[in-house]
Amino acid sequence: MKTIFKIARTELQKLFYSPVAWLILVIFAFQVALGFTGIFEQFIRRQTLGWSLYALTPNTFGGMTGLFTNVQTYLYLYIPLLTMGVMSREYGNGGIKLLYSSPLTNYQIILGKYLSLMIFGLVLMLILGVFSAYAAITIEKRDLPLILCGMLGLYLLICAYAAVGLFMSSLTSYTVVAAMGTLATLAVLNYVKTVGQEIEFVRDITYWLAISGRADTFIAGMITSEDLLYFLVVICMFISFTILKLHTGRVRSTWLANFGKYATVFVVAMLIGYFSSKPKLMGYLDVTRTKTNTLNRASQEIVSKLDGGLTVTTYSNMLEENAYTALPSSYKWDVSYNFGRYIRFKPDIKMKYIYYYHKAKNDHLDKQYPTLNDKQRMDTLQKLQDFKFPILPYSAISNEVNLQPEMFRFVRLLERENGQRTFLRIFDDAMRYPSEAEISAAFKRLTEKLPTVGFLSGHGERESSNPFDRGYKMFAQEKTFRHALINQGFDFKDIVLNQPIPDSIRILMIAEPKRVLNEDEKKILQQYIDRGGNLLIAGEPGRQEVMNTFTEQFGVHFLKGTLVKPSEKFQPQLLTLKPTKAATEFSYYFDGMLKREALLTMPTSGGLQVDSSKDFKVTTLFTSDSTGSWNETETTDFVDDSAVFNPTVEKIEPVPTVVALSRKINGKEQKILVTADADWLSNGELGMSRKDLPAGNFYLINGGFSWLSDGEVPIDMRRPPMPDRSLKVGDAGWKVSNIFLKWVFPAVLAVCGLLIWIRRRGR
Repeated sequence: MKTIFKIARTELQKLFYSPVAWLILVIFAFQVALGFTGIFEQFIRRQTLGWSLYALTPNTFGGMTGLFTNVQTYLYLYIPLLTMGVMSREYGNGGIKLLYSSPLTNYQIILGKYLSLMIFGLVLMLILGVFSAYAAITIEKRDLPLILCGMLGLYLLICAYAAVGLFMSSLTSYTVVAAMGTLATLAVLNYVKTVGQEIEFVRDITYWLAISGRADTFIAGMITSEDLLYFLVVICMFISFTILKLHTGRVRSTWLANFGKYATVFVVAMLIGYFSSKPKLMGYLDVTRTKTNTLNRASQEIVSKLDGGLTVTTYSNMLEENAYTALPSSYKWDVSYNFGRYIRFKPDIKMKYIYYYHKAKNDHLDKQYPTLNDKQRMDTLQKLQDFKFPILPYSAISNEVNLQPEMFRFVRLLERENGQRTFLRIFDDAMRYPSEAEISAAFKRLTEKLPTVGFLSGHGERESSNPFDRGYKMFAQEKTFRHALINQGFDFKDIVLNQPIPDSIRILMIAEPKRVLNEDEKKILQQYIDRGGNLLIAGEPGRQEVMNTFTEQFGVHFLKGTLVKPSEKFQPQLLTLKPTKAATEFSYYFDGMLKREALLTMPTSGGLQVDSSKDFKVTTLFTSDSTGSWNETETTDFVDDSAVFNPTVEKIEPVPTVVALSRKINGKEQKILVTADADWLSNGELGMSRKDLPAGNFYLINGGFSWLSDGEVPIDMRRPPMPDRSLKVGDAGWKVSNIFLKWVFPAVLAVCGLLIWIRRRGR
């Protein structure tokens, strides 16, 4: 070891006596300073303006534009300049002959030189540490383990680059060729993840061999055994290659023997990589304060109940708009991005991909190939795109799964070995892929009997399958809409009161019936109420008499008239409501709604009057405004007429519009939600976008149905809040810090390098 340290010390002297090393340090420091000060300056500006800050530590160092994320994108440019002369110099000046004739072993020579590169890498990390230390000092309640984890990932990346550069330097006496060879090798290590992705064994090897993105998990605050072993294996592999290259210069042997040695090292490295990437052999450590890289507690509990085998089968229709969502070339990314955190807790999840073709919505193909049938379209696309994987006609898989209800869209079938099945969809929004909430809800369907919502029908009620403005399909059963309750764990069924309501109905929705029930229907509904069934009742102005026949037994009365609040921007009957204080204590959804300053929009709402003497606990969730709002009982036409306050018959006061009732009955808690407007959750209102009006109706939908389902679904996706929300430095202090970090610090490094170089030249 002493010999290795002596060699390393000699190499470090050569490095720091050369202008190249100092030039690297100065440029690196200046480039890091530009990125860091740009990020921090935005934080300072927002804090000065009084804007709220959030998750300062991860936003400073990680994410799409964080410091560590940016550093790894240009780090590869510095290492070839550093390593290009480490061995090439020995070949060029004849020093290699002295090394061959010395008592030094190949291991000592190479490890000594590599150790010097590792130490220089530490110097680079010290420069990065200056900025990290500044952030750690100035960010209130910073997440220090996250910062250190990111620095570890970048240092391992530097070490891997250095090992590659050292090997390339040992192949030639020309430093420029060594530098270009290093860049070429790193380019190959970035590109190799796209090779052989259609072949299972090959893609496991090539994807593992790729170096791109390996530091991302560290930057995000996650240490995985796969990534850690990757860096160690790549470092050892290229150092071994370098030692073998030095050995061939000392000892003559056949090319076949030399090739066998290199091949052995490579095969051993690939086997380690192959097995280390297997989910059952992987270990994880999430160092973040709030465990952002890990499933939340609710999801972990769901996965823990998934005993036995689980298969996720992806059905991709190659004639549909989403055909390119999960091609074989993106298999590894798809599995990691969508299911990686679940596989961590259930490593025996099996992934299957089936590609088929069938007529589906695809305007592009309809315009491009209007005269071709499905098979002809598929044949044309297969030739144009050069698809190498099998694509089956739908008839070949129709006996296994019925994809017609899914409109032959891209979909995944989750299936346990006990035969339980459910679908997991993608959505027509910017994110497209299901989030943890939707995936966990689908998994929960396989382990529990989730609530079924019954929609009362037969009396002109709103329907959960109606896609038009007044219908409720968007919030209830729109499969392409992420926030639809069917994608959050609920099922839906139309209920006709000609027979007892099934026990499977956990929530009964009565949405603006136009006719009263007959006596037989009343008895059937009363049976459901008496057994403790939950209800959501939504009415409209003009339907008060009908609605009161449903709610009078609960002590809720729909008032005659329409609530109004005249304004310059909107119709007077459009109410924009904030949750009450009681609502924020009632559900965390309403607390989030208030913090985000979202509003409940009710296009035409009446008022509610509640008799508190009934045997129900009453919680008023929303009311009309206490100023400028009243219950208009005279005006009914708000287009050609205007609402005018008449103090003789009207009163300006807050009137309840949404109330929650609960009571104990038959050993359970019965829950009833009543709203004085039925349009607030209609397709038309949920799809409406009004200028300067941040609508938050889904807070009430999610909060209401979460309460009615006893918190089963939607699944609680909350995590502990990130406490790093403010900076200790102000605008004046930052101006000084900005000058020091961006100009003084790199200048000091430049002066140090210049003084050492002049002193060396003088000697």
